Amino acid sequence: MTNTPLRINALIVDAGDPERLAAFWSELLGRPVVGRTGPYVWLRREDGLGLGFQRADGATPGKNRMHFDVTAADPAAEQRRVEALGGRRLTEYDEGGFLVMADPEGNEFCVIPDGPFELDDDGRAHYLG
Repeated sequence: MTNTPLRINALIVDAGDPERLAAFWSELLGRPVVGRTGPYVWLRREDGLGLGFQRADGATPGKNRMHFDVTAADPAAEQRRVEALGGRRLTEYDEGGFLVMADPEGNEFCVIPDGPFELDDDGRAHYLG
């Protein structure tokens, strides 16, 4: 028997208000909402990867253990756009040199440059200037 490697089919984000969160990410990523099934709201699948938002009651305690990295030609400009859409910068991570943001429900994600960037020996980035 040959073992076929698993592949990531979709990322699902728990949400108190999946419609609101899907609208935020739809605008940010340029992926329209394409479906609603039960407690799920789905964005258009791209490059084989689905992105869905599932209604879930209650917040997850503690720090997120997984997050998105999104790329941008101009991370500072994207920070302003994220904030205009209802997200916010998480300044408690500034020491690491990454632009860490949160969506309207507090899910963390990093905005990183499109191209390569340097990390120091401690894993800190320096692309913000």
